[in-house]
Amino acid sequence: MAEPLLQVRNLETYYGPIVAIRGVSLDVHAGQIVTVLGANGAGKTTILKTISGVMDPQKGTVLFEGRPIQKMNPDKVMRLGISHVPEGREVFPFLTVQENLAMGAFIRHDRAGIARDTDMVCDYFPRLRERFKQPAGWLSGGEQQMLAISRALMARPKVMLLDEPSLGLSPLLVKEIFEIVLRVNREQKTTILLVEQNANVALNVADFGYVIEVGRIVMEDTGPRLLEKDDIKEFYLGLKEQSARGGRRWKKRKTWR
Repeated sequence: MAEPLLQVRNLETYYGPIVAIRGVSLDVHAGQIVTVLGANGAGKTTILKTISGVMDPQKGTVLFEGRPIQKMNPDKVMRLGISHVPEGREVFPFLTVQENLAMGAFIRHDRAGIARDTDMVCDYFPRLRERFKQPAGWLSGGEQQMLAISRALMARPKVMLLDEPSLGLSPLLVKEIFEIVLRVNREQKTTILLVEQNANVALNVADFGYVIEVGRIVMEDTGPRLLEKDDIKEFYLGLKEQSARGGRRWKKRKTWR
């Protein structure tokens, strides 16, 4: 197998004296969707922030196309081909949808290509075309998530870092957004590193997954295999094993939130 496009090795990142991630290592191969699962506070967002340069690690390395990028400024990381869609979307609320998309393409100078990509993201998310001249702050939460993903795509990234795209959205919108994420990966060949609490939707689109607990990777496998693991069923899918008439079944239980 070819070398991973993105490699994280023995990463440790702190918030002041508090260790957020401890010795985290993971690989993302070109063309894959890779997910990192974990409860709130497990360290998922810190991994993405460290990769994109928002936070500096105290130890470890981040290699992108074989080049070390840890402690590199975020704008330089983005220019190399890594776009970050942060948790909470963080669109520019006073700029229109059109202006937000233009901000995503600010490093590009190919006007014809920018126009084509604007049409492309509006084809993926038709509601953005309907809201094209409206301020982003007027959009619903789901529409802002669509805009945040589209803005990242306007940079033509090799890798897109997606932080909790399902957060605060209805199940119907989550399904719609993840269908587009899968299409973007397949049609645009965009490699995706996805951080999620919603294990069911994440593992159904992911080629490979990692589970993080208290800052450490505790489990890794392909998406389909992780879906079948008992620990994942119990703690992330909300299923608990019960015996029933000599057989085995699973019933709903309270999920980690």
